[in-house]
Amino acid sequence: MKATGIVRRIDDLGRIVIPKEIRRTLRIREGDPLEIFTDNDGGVILRKYSPIGEMLTFAAHYAEALNRASGMGVLICDRDHVVAAAGVSRKEYVERRVTQTLEEIMESRTARIPGSQGAFRPVEGIDRVTELAVPIIAAGDVSGAVVMLSGETAGGDAEVKLAQTAAGFLGRVMENG
Repeated sequence: MKATGIVRRIDDLGRIVIPKEIRRTLRIREGDPLEIFTDNDGGVILRKYSPIGEMLTFAAHYAEALNRASGMGVLICDRDHVVAAAGVSRKEYVERRVTQTLEEIMESRTARIPGSQGAFRPVEGIDRVTELAVPIIAAGDVSGAVVMLSGETAGGDAEVKLAQTAAGFLGRVMENG
């Protein structure tokens, strides 16, 4: 654990304010769910909750199936990180932060399809681009995105439908537990 030097008091309702600098650094937004853990030393640990992270194995299998069907690299992301990858180096992509552009696509709840707004980098620190990203929506909340990476082809109507179907299916799976 990294010490910040910031001390906060708990109010009479048991609440504590997470400082703005920490929220900004960790990309914690108003309404984000947080998991609460305790460690063996009596510490309390807060971690952003990822509903997609709960189904990592399933997401990885789904990414593999999409990759086989499309021939394109596939990423499945929660709101902050890549959680599954296929057709690309998992080691290079999984756990990397998504870019601000991909976050904005998720927040807009609108798919970015080839020819609509041009290519963008979906993952920080990696130059590979795409034009195809579809937000995953579960129970009315944005949970992540399905991203199909551009390669020799930018993706056509079939790939767009595959990504939309995957995002819809993953959203329903999360809603139904």
